[in-house]
Amino acid sequence: MKKIPVLLMGCGGVGRHLLQHIVSCRSLHAKMGVHIRVIGVSDSKSLLVPMDVLKEELNDEFLSQVCRIKSNGSPLSTFSALEKGGFRVVGESELRKETEEITQILGKSTGLAVVDCSASMETIEILMKAAESGCCVVLANKKPLTSTLEHYDKLVLHPRRVRHESTVGAGLPVIASMNRIISSGDPVHSILGSLSGTLGYVMSELEDGKPLSQVVRAAKTLGYTEPDPRDDLSGMDVARKALILARLLGKRITMESIEIESLYPEEMGPGLMSVDDFLQNGIVKLDQNIEERVKKASSNGCVLRYACVIEGSSVQVGIREVPKDSPLGRLRGSDNIVEIYSRCYKEQPLVIQGAGAGNDTTAAGVLADIIDLQDLFP
Repeated sequence: MKKIPVLLMGCGGVGRHLLQHIVSCRSLHAKMGVHIRVIGVSDSKSLLVPMDVLKEELNDEFLSQVCRIKSNGSPLSTFSALEKGGFRVVGESELRKETEEITQILGKSTGLAVVDCSASMETIEILMKAAESGCCVVLANKKPLTSTLEHYDKLVLHPRRVRHESTVGAGLPVIASMNRIISSGDPVHSILGSLSGTLGYVMSELEDGKPLSQVVRAAKTLGYTEPDPRDDLSGMDVARKALILARLLGKRITMESIEIESLYPEEMGPGLMSVDDFLQNGIVKLDQNIEERVKKASSNGCVLRYACVIEGSSVQVGIREVPKDSPLGRLRGSDNIVEIYSRCYKEQPLVIQGAGAGNDTTAAGVLADIIDLQDLFP
């Protein structure tokens, strides 16, 4: 049985679903000859590890308890009050030092997959040191790959040991497909994609003639948006995904060089207007302009989509008019879609489409990435 030791950073929605998937897939993985050995779980304040990380693991009952506690909104430090032995609770002051020590010990012995399901910039240093120690790195967190080029280079120095499918399209095989195209020597000319389920939903509802304000309020009620919908409407999440794809193609660019169109003006930003004020009074002022753009696109036989376009050295993120009968134009609802144009896919692009968001789908993508690393473990 091939054993993959895993250290998980981040126990939010994606992290919890990942632990649940690991537990529920035990029999499937056993048939594949693989066992995922969870040797550490951390949130922003605490790290839970077995007494001996080289020989022991956090058992499935314990992992299920972690999921229950985090689902209730409690921190992992709650476990110190429930201590039953068999594991240690490392506090915030020692968290980083202990994590780095574990990556050094296991990286040089059994191997280790460090899995980042947080949404934090604070994990970058730990990940870089883990990579230096010979560990594998699996990311759902986009921020490490969209940091400085220096950080990026250190993280992907050994690309065989890095997996980050879930940073772009949740469980969709976007990164894997691009890697296959690139490694075959087929040059990618351009990429066109709708990479936000929230903005995909918003755009297809606008196409039906609904005002932007009504659509965004409905999206928030349905749970499609972040607590502050401006986190989605700013386009920053799409820009991060576009930057990851552009860097995968070898483009030496940073976030500052991406043209990003926000769906709201600066004066309605989070620092200047509350969420409630924005939803009640601010966004209504944007309805007319968007309505005119929808009508103009329709008169041209087109629809509006919020998309990223990667072509040459240019990366643009914003609203685009696209033909109604194109793959992107036919997109409805919250699916993601990516069109990849290359020498082999010149006239008809390679199209990857499906659910591109959700904790369950994203966690499934992370788990597939971990299993994909099995050949690197003894």
